[in-house]
Amino acid sequence: MTAPILITGAAQRIGLALVQHFVKNQQPVIMTYRARHNIIDELEQQGVICIESNFDDADAVDTLVANVKMHTRSLKAIIHNASSWDCEGQNPDHSRLFDNMIRIHAKVPYLLNMAMSDLLLAYDDIADIIHLTDYVVETGSAKHIAYAASKATLDNLSKSFAAKFAPRIKVNAIAPSLIIFNEHDSSEYKEKTLKKSLMAIEPGCREIVNSVELLLNSNYITGRTLPVDGGRHLK
Repeated sequence: MTAPILITGAAQRIGLALVQHFVKNQQPVIMTYRARHNIIDELEQQGVICIESNFDDADAVDTLVANVKMHTRSLKAIIHNASSWDCEGQNPDHSRLFDNMIRIHAKVPYLLNMAMSDLLLAYDDIADIIHLTDYVVETGSAKHIAYAASKATLDNLSKSFAAKFAPRIKVNAIAPSLIIFNEHDSSEYKEKTLKKSLMAIEPGCREIVNSVELLLNSNYITGRTLPVDGGRHLK
């Protein structure tokens, strides 16, 4: 049986698109979710192992590691997609906000990589770790300061883990800007955001799926960040 891919925070948007892509291609998947959406029942019927994980809980990582190891003795890849788009403007407790951002975007991936490296090393080929970071790693963000800092930490972890785990495990990051809008985004917001990139489109989750496949299929890319930003850095 093919070793599964673990994807965190995969009940919606990019994470869900990745799960559905792998299911379509008969690649086993283990995914985590925080809230049980209706889609979870459907995914379980398709053979996806769905594990409830709230990374705000102190024992969440240990519990997840134990659950994953109950289901498999090896992993083909870990894709760190779990994220929280939180900001200072909505959180007056800046200390709590910063701790939350660092935990979900840096501490949890760090601990999972360390705790499950044995599963990746048990894979019969080169395994992968992929961190989903953000375009703002390059620029910072006046409105999402803690978020940007935590994603920058995750980006740096890609380099350190790539050096630590080479050559058996490749470790890379993907740094997207706009991929898909939220349902509640206004037409004014959409128009303003589209103008920020050279390509001026809402590219859709297929762009991240393609980027993940590029990294998984390569035997030579490690310690790198793949930008998926429509040329936004040139605007």
